[in-house]
Amino acid sequence: MIQRPTALLIDFDGVLRTFDPSTNAKIEQRYGLEPGTVLDTALEWDRLLPAITGRMTRAEWLATVAADLAERVGGPERAAELMAEWQLYPGDVAADVLAFVRDVRAAGLPVCLATNSTIEFRDVLESFGLTDEFDAVALSAELGVHKPAKEYFQAACALIGTPPPRCLLVDDTDRMIRGARAAGLTAYRYTPGDDLSYPRRALGL
Repeated sequence: MIQRPTALLIDFDGVLRTFDPSTNAKIEQRYGLEPGTVLDTALEWDRLLPAITGRMTRAEWLATVAADLAERVGGPERAAELMAEWQLYPGDVAADVLAFVRDVRAAGLPVCLATNSTIEFRDVLESFGLTDEFDAVALSAELGVHKPAKEYFQAACALIGTPPPRCLLVDDTDRMIRGARAAGLTAYRYTPGDDLSYPRRALGL
């Protein structure tokens, strides 16, 4: 028998925070790169893994990206300038998703922000004024394990004192959805513009 979720795990990038890809695309084009090159390079798994499991700082991670792109943009100094510009754009908080989070908490259900990110992530939350919007933050760099590992989801659920079968994950990536379900959670894939009516019903809102 499927149990109704009584707690929410929600992803950050792609769900609560969105990006206009054209902003950084213009920067990349000025440096002679195809749009998306910096992000694709940054997300290469062997490069990303140490950053999101706390073994590398954000600055160290992005420095490896600059080093990889240096020859393509005219040398190390130009690459450093590119990365300095590229990381200025912080993205935007999705007001409708934040309203959903607030509604869940107002109903007395705990919310855990579940994100793969670097050890400095809590500074990002503070910069957006989001520090107090969650009951817990399951940050991969602090936990030392990343989504979609079963151990990650177990730790995230424990942070809000709710067993996995009673937790609902909202995420925008299939791999995370599959991992959550394998760990015993209910999971819902979010797409931009989603009205979140399904997770609202699932949580009894």
